[in-house]
Amino acid sequence: MGDHIYTLPIRIYYEDTDFSGVVYHAAYLKFFERGRTEALRACGVHHSELLEREQPLAFAVRKMTTEWLIPAKIDDMLEVRTRFVEARGARMFLSQEIWRDETLLARAEVEAASMSLAGRPRRLPADVIARFLG
Repeated sequence: MGDHIYTLPIRIYYEDTDFSGVVYHAAYLKFFERGRTEALRACGVHHSELLEREQPLAFAVRKMTTEWLIPAKIDDMLEVRTRFVEARGARMFLSQEIWRDETLLARAEVEAASMSLAGRPRRLPADVIARFLG
């Protein structure tokens, strides 16, 4: 779907770490979420706009496979890299990586579902899919 990689810089703060100064595993989920949100924003897709549509739309992670390779530590400067892989029906698939300089620290394969505010699956609108491709 897309070869474009969206990047988001992240600095590691004390609040992201455990007692030893190593990033706590759940913090990576927040970093991946921020990367997805900023990638959407870079494509011109804003959550607030989706909620204001005639038929409001929201996203939820349906499935995420994550692999942690090397720990990040306090004060590290990281880069979250997000790529849209595919969009079909009510689902979109993304590939994400977190890097420190030239070192891959973690990666995730994400399946997100688009849904109504009542929690029912909703087909991704063609204009939204077109923005991913742009």
